[in-house]
Amino acid sequence: MMTTIGFIRHGTTEWNLAGRMQGQMDTPLAEVGRQQADRLAARLKGEPWDGLIASDLQRAKETAERIAAVTGIPLLRVDSRLRERSFGLIEGTTQEERIARWGEQWRTADVGMEPDELLLQRWQSFLNDIEQEFADRKLLIVSHGGYIAPVIESIRRQTLDTHLMNTSFTILQRKGTNWDCLLLNCTAHLEQDAAKGQGA
Repeated sequence: MMTTIGFIRHGTTEWNLAGRMQGQMDTPLAEVGRQQADRLAARLKGEPWDGLIASDLQRAKETAERIAAVTGIPLLRVDSRLRERSFGLIEGTTQEERIARWGEQWRTADVGMEPDELLLQRWQSFLNDIEQEFADRKLLIVSHGGYIAPVIESIRRQTLDTHLMNTSFTILQRKGTNWDCLLLNCTAHLEQDAAKGQGA
């Protein structure tokens, strides 16, 4: 059995632009995020993907819906197991607000953040189900940076040295028990558009 998964981080939101921690708060895409999703959709058009599954949070769901509308790839469903990591008390806060409340070392404060162990349990439950339901299919998974990153790290068994960009595209493929990373954090669809804008 071969499993091929294309991970997509949702498009940019107003909270991304404002530097607010979203976590599981349900925030919509900004207009730039919709444009990013449309550019990724144009890139994916004609590629042989069998379906999309998205986090049930609206920023991921809308990203998936826009991709489906352009490509014809069916949006199979949304799944709460693909939600962003819960960031506890820091959800909704800016960096300045976090520093004011917990100090410069806020990242090490006990704010009730969902640990990797529980996040990866959500992922494993989801993966087990789709491998049974969609054996040997190629699926696009639209989720969140704080969810996709630890999943990729657990699969590749190494820490990512880069921040996952909005609408970045990562492809992982499993044959038996071995995973290969065919593409990582690719935003070529955004870079091409920027180059056109510069007259290149």
